[in-house]
Amino acid sequence: MAELLPKIKSPEDLNDFTTAQLEQLASEIREVLCNLVATRTAHFASNLGVVELCIALHRTFDFKQDRLIWDTGHQIYPHKLITGRYDQFNTMRTKGGLMGYPNPNESEYDLFMTGHAGASVSTVMGLSSGDYLSGENDRHSVAVIGDGAFPSGMVFEALNNAKAQKGNLIIILNDNKMSICPRVGGVADYFDRLRMNPFYTGFKTEVVKALNMVPLFGDPTERFLAQLKEGVKAGLHGGMLFEELGVNYIGPIDGHNIPLLRKYLEMVKTQKGPTLLHVVTEKGHGYDPAAEDPVYYHTPPAMCKTDEDEENAPKPGESKAYTNYARDAIADVMRKNEKVTVLTAAMCQGTKMEPLRDEFGDRFFDTGICESHTVAFAAGQAKAGLRPIVNIYSTFLQRSFDNVFQEVALQDLPVVFTMDRAGITAADGPTHHGMYDIGYMRMFPNMVVMAPGDADELTEMINFAVEHDHPTAIRYPKTNAENIARDRQPVELGKAEVLKRGSDGAVICYGPQLAEAKKAVELLAKDGIDVTLVNARFVKPLDTETMLSIVSEAPFVVTVEEGALMTGFGSALLEAANEAGMNASHVKRLGIPDVFVQHGDRAEILAELQLDALGIASVCRQLAAAHDQISSSH
Repeated sequence: MAELLPKIKSPEDLNDFTTAQLEQLASEIREVLCNLVATRTAHFASNLGVVELCIALHRTFDFKQDRLIWDTGHQIYPHKLITGRYDQFNTMRTKGGLMGYPNPNESEYDLFMTGHAGASVSTVMGLSSGDYLSGENDRHSVAVIGDGAFPSGMVFEALNNAKAQKGNLIIILNDNKMSICPRVGGVADYFDRLRMNPFYTGFKTEVVKALNMVPLFGDPTERFLAQLKEGVKAGLHGGMLFEELGVNYIGPIDGHNIPLLRKYLEMVKTQKGPTLLHVVTEKGHGYDPAAEDPVYYHTPPAMCKTDEDEENAPKPGESKAYTNYARDAIADVMRKNEKVTVLTAAMCQGTKMEPLRDEFGDRFFDTGICESHTVAFAAGQAKAGLRPIVNIYSTFLQRSFDNVFQEVALQDLPVVFTMDRAGITAADGPTHHGMYDIGYMRMFPNMVVMAPGDADELTEMINFAVEHDHPTAIRYPKTNAENIARDRQPVELGKAEVLKRGSDGAVICYGPQLAEAKKAVELLAKDGIDVTLVNARFVKPLDTETMLSIVSEAPFVVTVEEGALMTGFGSALLEAANEAGMNASHVKRLGIPDVFVQHGDRAEILAELQLDALGIASVCRQLAAAHDQISSSH
């Protein structure tokens, strides 16, 4: 039972804690984290790794006055507990409860709603600059960024600009040797070399000379400076990358030693100019299974199964996730075609690509959290005659928008984009919902944009895309896939599939809501409402022949898509009708409105958006009744 945590209403309450109490607090935080993941999936190993760092930061700084940004934000749980949200913590990642990422609507201590990696250094530079220009020169701006996020191009753009920065800028490099999976690349190797030094600080030569005058014995400050001096002598070859960029480098130090962390944080508070403190932590620290397997324990399933969990669990032979179908289809085309490559941006585990990485090592490329580089890299491969598949979450592919435009679409190169997590991603919330890819992909000339209605169709589309000589994009959600029994029509470029003909109206579905749309049509049939059902398959090129004939003939048309209505599939249909000079006032679009959808249960969110069978059927009944009323009045 937590003793100290319930007493913390704000970080100011830490000021009276002894070191022993702070260490007890760390233990209590870990216990609360373990209790949370016993009941639901949540980010776990990353939060275990920053407990002491979070405590030391809040004990050293006053973040009502100072600024703090947690990069990516999934390691925010200890911060939430320390900033007065202990009583709400059991609501984490549930509808109406605490968000699993920073949320300014919850607390003044959460400055940005972050969920994408690499932006923290730029945003704290902006905060620091704003404070400086406003005369708030006593504020410190702190970014905590992991070694997995650090190689992001945006970070180096910020560091390149840091030398000219005015204000108190501190970067905490949380080095745990991990992204979600083990991180890759030259920057990772550089951090490994720095970590091999027992102690290093990259002070300038003038500071080193000053330290040489400090005696080896004396008061605690002198002893500390003496240790500092010896560390400098031992490690002057490290950290120079940052020093050359004009950033003071200090470290690496033990990120699980609270007194040591406090000592160094107090030191960096006094530094002039931007300073980077290199802190070494262990992902999963304090819970042996998570420390031994931080990949699995990044977001593990609930450790304790309830009766409801067992009841809802997939039974043997039931459908698997779209992610798994995509992985298996990609593996199949890689075995058949040696020119097919796969690129992912640190999402190897999330997209279930580990088997491909192991089987096709020389044709599998994990670029780290560097989406822009990934897409441009794929373009180069395509130009060289390969058939690259860029496998990235929809929400993260947004970060490479310009590269999709300039390097792929403009060059008309056969790059395949398989966009996982398209649509509602449930508990991850607004930073992770894949709402916008329909609009931002279909606007590009040369681009083919499609979405499967069921599992087998996803496999067909991947096969089609690899053979297509132009850019292609395929979106699919984070959910289990169903197969719809029917006389299946093969996937052909720009051709929709009509599953059923009806005279009372039409439902046109773009993507995996097709199963729900089919159930809705069956419900309507029981009410005597005979409705056409269409699987759109393509938003670009749109099957205008099929779509416009339905718009011209059906008393009402309902379009269904799990994406933003603005610029989405329904908009594409209305644009086509407008181009043809047709009246489309009887077309009703169902999808995600012009709001940021919050976190919650996927089925619950879809029901609220009327994107489940009951919602679709209800809208159709209303439109059918309105049509009948108009007809009877005439």
